[in-house]
Order: sequence, then C-alpha cells, then structure tokens
Amino acid sequence: MHMCLYVAMPEDEQLEKVAELFKALGATSRLRILTSLAASEGSVGSLVQATGLSQPLVSQHLRLLRSMNLVTVTRSGRDATYALTDEHVAHVISDAIAHTGESPSKN
Repeated sequence: MHMCLYVAMPEDEQLEKVAELFKALGATSRLRILTSLAASEGSVGSLVQATGLSQPLVSQHLRLLRSMNLVTVTRSGRDATYALTDEHVAHVISDAIAHTGESPSKN
C-alpha cells in the first residue's frame, strides 16, 4: 500500500534550513545525545554516561544542537540542564528510526 502525503513546495530558503537540520541530524553521536534527551533531560555529565562519548565531544555537539534550535539549556548557578526544544525533534528521530527498520516494499 502506498500512501501519498501532500507537502506544499516551500521556498528555497526554507529548504536550505531543512537541509541544515538534516546535516545536524546526520551524525550518530548527535543522534545518541538527542535520543537520550528524548528519554529525559540531563546534564553534560549524564549525557556523557548515557552516550559513552567524551565530555568535550558532548559539549561540542550540544553547542551545535543549540544553534540549530534542537536543544535548550536551563541554568541554575553552575548547573546546566539540557532538553529537547520540543516534541517535534523526538518525532523526526523516531520516524527516521521506524523508517529505517521497515522492510523494503515489493513493487
């Protein structure tokens, strides 16, 4: 069964932003961080533990994810807690995971 969704043709500027979003999501390390944050918000330290990445690498990826508006940070004194900006981020990732797990259709 083939489902066709209508997607209005966006302007080139918006398509460029979408391409930048997919570039940001194109790294396994960043997807690990985002998947961890989809489960629960956390500090750099908790993300290091959850992902197995080094602290400098997690911090670097978080900077990029914040610049792309995928992650927000809340500060309380010296503590910083990171979270997904909104549920759309989790949906994009879970849809991609579901899509890659699907069997190819037989046409």
